[in-house]
Amino acid sequence: MSDDASAQAARDPFRPGRSRAGSAAPPSPPRYDVRAEILAFIDPDASTPRYHQLAEAIRYLIQRDVFRPGEALVSERDLAQITGFARITVRRAVEELLREGILTRKHGSGTYVTRRIEQPLSVLAGFTEDMQSRGRRAGSVWLSKEIVRPTPGEALGLGVGPSEPVLRLSRVRTADGEPLALEVAAVPASVLASPGLVTTSLYAALAEAGARPAAGVQRLHASLATSEEARRLLIAPGAAVLRIERRAFLASGRPVEFTVSTYRGDRYDFVATLSGMPSEGADGTGSR
Repeated sequence: MSDDASAQAARDPFRPGRSRAGSAAPPSPPRYDVRAEILAFIDPDASTPRYHQLAEAIRYLIQRDVFRPGEALVSERDLAQITGFARITVRRAVEELLREGILTRKHGSGTYVTRRIEQPLSVLAGFTEDMQSRGRRAGSVWLSKEIVRPTPGEALGLGVGPSEPVLRLSRVRTADGEPLALEVAAVPASVLASPGLVTTSLYAALAEAGARPAAGVQRLHASLATSEEARRLLIAPGAAVLRIERRAFLASGRPVEFTVSTYRGDRYDFVATLSGMPSEGADGTGSR
């Protein structure tokens, strides 16, 4: 390879085996030919807008873990160089992915692949222990901790009367300092009689009281963030959120927790494991 060719290869941000910062990466087989992968999505003769084609290419490479969560995306200038697109076209593609929450822009630092959290719907765990299991630091910004009369929804969810007190906990849940969810949890005061019993983890406090939930039911639906929710979660008003209503029970069947949470839609993917239903012929008689 000539000196000019060597210099060009060293400058190539898409050359396999180089880090985003341009320093040599640890020797390993290249995962993909990124340049070829991007160009495979580009069809100049297609009716699909070019910025959308590029956004699809980047989205695909993120799904395949070529561009990894937490990594800086290559610059708009480099993307323009590899595609031959104008910078404004590249910028529209990046802005599309920013709106979807797939990319995150950090002021003065660059554009990064968003770290998303896959949350299994079949696991009954508190936010604190879930984040700790992922190696992240769970935290809370407390909004209120109080013994109050239940709302109609809390009374129904906990199976208590309208005058029976409950411990209500309202807070912003954070991971490594980043706000991820708004949470309002209610527990019968007969189980936890003082707000001071919950410092960080509600489930740790319930376990200490001998009332760790053994089963639960969750209901999830998509929604849009209100102005107040957007302010607390550092997202735009009207951004996509996921609302989850959880009822948790002791082994005896007694309701012990009723929680309504609002999760950032750009950070969470809720995942369920499915199994097929047996066919009519599973007993050997043959299907119809």
